[in-house]
Amino acid sequence: MRYSYTQLLSVCLLLLVSFTLPQPWNRLSSLGYLLMALVMIRGLGNPTGSLQFGTVPRRLFKGLGVAAIGVGVLWYLTPLDLRSTGIPVIALWALFSGWSAIRLIRSLAQERRVSDAVLQGALAGYLMLGLASGLLCCALETIDPNSFSNVSLMAKDLGQSSPVWGLNFVRLNYFAFVSLTTMGYGDVTPQTPQAQMVSVAIATAGTFYVAAVMGVLISRLTVQESQQP
Repeated sequence: MRYSYTQLLSVCLLLLVSFTLPQPWNRLSSLGYLLMALVMIRGLGNPTGSLQFGTVPRRLFKGLGVAAIGVGVLWYLTPLDLRSTGIPVIALWALFSGWSAIRLIRSLAQERRVSDAVLQGALAGYLMLGLASGLLCCALETIDPNSFSNVSLMAKDLGQSSPVWGLNFVRLNYFAFVSLTTMGYGDVTPQTPQAQMVSVAIATAGTFYVAAVMGVLISRLTVQESQQP
């Protein structure tokens, strides 16, 4: 699993970097999400060592990941005026990212020592949650425009017949991380009940993840100190 931690962290960091690229290069973030999902399926869907999730849950997890990638590709390729394509993206990616976070926490809990790889895995999980939350917000904005204030996904050269992959995801990913960390700057705010509930879910997930991972790391550090001569 330790190699998977590094892979997931690298993909998440590359995806964040892609948001900083000028147009149209920042549209590579669309491919970054799919690559992140592939790494999640490969790493978290094939646990090694003492960590075993069972054959059926492992297959269900992989199937959910493949389905999430499939609806993501469909969503990216469809024009903006076909708004309903974002609905399965929200449903499947919410389940997939949440299940991935749980499996990652369980994987970290099996580690005997707090090593560099374990810290990378903990950070990768947090970034993964933020990026997945940003994707959910973007899908919601395509389904119901103006769900968030001060957000413009449309580039100047795009129209309603343009595919989703050309949208600018930066602003809503920024909002997702602000919500995940419960900072709440207020420059971007949810305007509809659906967007508000998504924001609540993101903030709750971020708080739970930090609490769970901190508990795991502290317990491992305590064991390490007790075993030292």
